[in-house]
Amino acid sequence: MKKRFTDEKIIGFLKEAEAGTSVKELCRKHGFSDAAFYGWRSRFGGMEVADAAQLRNLEPENGRLKKLLAEAHLDIEALKSVVRGKR
Repeated sequence: MKKRFTDEKIIGFLKEAEAGTSVKELCRKHGFSDAAFYGWRSRFGGMEVADAAQLRNLEPENGRLKKLLAEAHLDIEALKSVVRGKR
C-alpha cells in the first residue's frame, strides 16, 4: 500500500501542532483524520527528520533479525521434541 504522506511530512505536521495549530484545523487543512494524527504522534512524537530517516533504514534489518530469532526458536523447539521422544 502506498503511503500518502512521507515520514518527513508527518513530522512537519506534528511540529505544526506543537507550534499551536489545533489538531482539527491541521487535519482539515491537510486532509487526514484525527485518528491518523494521533497514531502518527504515538509513532513519531519527539522525532526529528534525521531520526525518521534512521528509523526507516533500521526497519528492514529489524525484520530480518526477528525472522532469524523466530527460526532459532523453532529449531530449539524441534530439538527439544526429538530429545523428549528418545527418553
